[in-house]
Amino acid sequence: MPGPDTAADRPGNRHLIGGAAAACAVCCAAPVVRFLGVAGLAATAVTLVFAGVVFALVVGLLAVAALLTRRARSRQTSCTPRADATVGGTMPVALLPTRTADDS
Repeated sequence: MPGPDTAADRPGNRHLIGGAAAACAVCCAAPVVRFLGVAGLAATAVTLVFAGVVFALVVGLLAVAALLTRRARSRQTSCTPRADATVGGTMPVALLPTRTADDS
């Protein structure tokens, strides 16, 4: 451990070291901030691209699932009449009272 009378302990040298640190910070701040900005911009761009790709995949899979479900349901339904319906006959229809626009 250095003694109390070394060159680093003198008050003039402390200010010199502080001034050198401040000069280094001023000189190197712009390139460091520029690098961080470019890295931040790249991270933002990659995040947006990733989110867009995932969104497109999810929407595409849901569209395919809806299409397959619709096709499967359309194959299950048929145009044949029910067993209790008579061909050319009449079907009873129940007419209920009409609703008014005011539901209160």
